[in-house]
Amino acid sequence: MSTSPGPKSSADVGWLTAFLDTPQEHAERAEAFWCAVSGSVLSARRGAREEFATLLPGDGDAYLKAQVVVQTPPGGLHLDVHTDDVRGLAAHAERLGASASYHELGYVVCGSPGGLTFCIVEHAGGAVPSAQPWPTGSSRVDQLCLDVPPSRWDDECAFWAAFTGWPVVPSTSYDEFARLGVPSGVALKVLLQRLGEEHPVVTGHLDVAADDRDAEVARHVGLGARLVRRHDAWTVLADPAGRAYCVTGRRP
Repeated sequence: MSTSPGPKSSADVGWLTAFLDTPQEHAERAEAFWCAVSGSVLSARRGAREEFATLLPGDGDAYLKAQVVVQTPPGGLHLDVHTDDVRGLAAHAERLGASASYHELGYVVCGSPGGLTFCIVEHAGGAVPSAQPWPTGSSRVDQLCLDVPPSRWDDECAFWAAFTGWPVVPSTSYDEFARLGVPSGVALKVLLQRLGEEHPVVTGHLDVAADDRDAEVARHVGLGARLVRRHDAWTVLADPAGRAYCVTGRRP
């Protein structure tokens, strides 16, 4: 049974962006790695400390960005939620139990009830990039997986359904997974995973869809990734910053 999204805000979610948050000492290698993985090129840097950059795809609109942060390794990840009404959507998030910090530059930094950091920003995107062809097959970074402690599961699923207006639908293959019903015109899908043990907060990792998982894993290792472990349907790796992510055997 799907989790009902409940009452919707008047502000709609129009696009999602995954932000790779990387300490300075690993940023150059990690950014080059993700550009090579995704077939993207890095934009000019911006920000007061030149801490921001965008991974520009060969076609379509960008949905992966990078930020140099001051933190201990490994690298982290946060989500940008795009809308045409930043304040309206932020107020909606607060009513649902999220924290919110408004900034003069027009964006809002939030925390989900389970502690996942996400930002609400102006809408900028609408064309989904194509999968990238490689000699061994094709792939695309296409999914953000939210890693949810078991005690946070019900509240976190209910929050994301009500916040986005998209239903949460349980997986028919794995009891620990559910999918957020992201519209087809949004480049980044959202998967929720109920962890087997408790953690302080909800975190996230990226998933790469590949039509030849083993070949894609080998390509990533050749680019500087470290193999962590293999599962039946996905392989866990770590990027040059130590950030965990998965390559999955799904159609890109």
